[in-house]
Amino acid sequence: MKPKILDLFCCGGGAGKGYADAGFEVVGVDILPQPKYPFEFHCADALEFLKDNHGDFDAVHASPPCQAYTSSTKQWRGEGRKYPDYVALTRAALDATGLPYVIENVPSSPLQDPMMLCGEMFGLKTYRHRLFESNCNIHAPPHPPHSAPQTKMGRPPKDGEYIQVVGHFSGVPFAREAMEIDWLGQKELAQAIPPAYTKFIGLQIMEIIGERRAA
Repeated sequence: MKPKILDLFCCGGGAGKGYADAGFEVVGVDILPQPKYPFEFHCADALEFLKDNHGDFDAVHASPPCQAYTSSTKQWRGEGRKYPDYVALTRAALDATGLPYVIENVPSSPLQDPMMLCGEMFGLKTYRHRLFESNCNIHAPPHPPHSAPQTKMGRPPKDGEYIQVVGHFSGVPFAREAMEIDWLGQKELAQAIPPAYTKFIGLQIMEIIGERRAA
């Protein structure tokens, strides 16, 4: 029987696809409807769903909202707008389950002892740095130098450029190819992470689950 992973704050399913590619049965939860999510989906409060259903799962991935930490929202925060900080709440909820877990967020987020993944590590045409915290011993591959320029915001990439999949970027077909996500539109892509990242992590978590089952 496949191990099951709970994909919290799942958005369009970029992270979930990577875990599925690693061999997990994936179940997603998001407070907003996600009609393009490619696996079993529940529209619910993520942390409430975790509290009530964690016993049905072997591991948990969480991508809590990042607006409190991203540079793109600094101008709004400077005008008094505040975004909720979900990282500490999510960590506490995950710790309470005793399950292997991963928390993903942007580089400026307050994750504890995180590893960073980059698209260059996986041969993708986007850098898209993301941090991953885990209560398991997971590692990152070597980080190659950034050899390609990033396209300027507001126009599609030129030959040899990497795309920045941020906000109202231009070049959705290029972004789909660069991130290896072919089922999402612009809005969902801007929130997604490449499945290659979570496939790499998922294979490591799968080994840990196997060791626990064999013990």
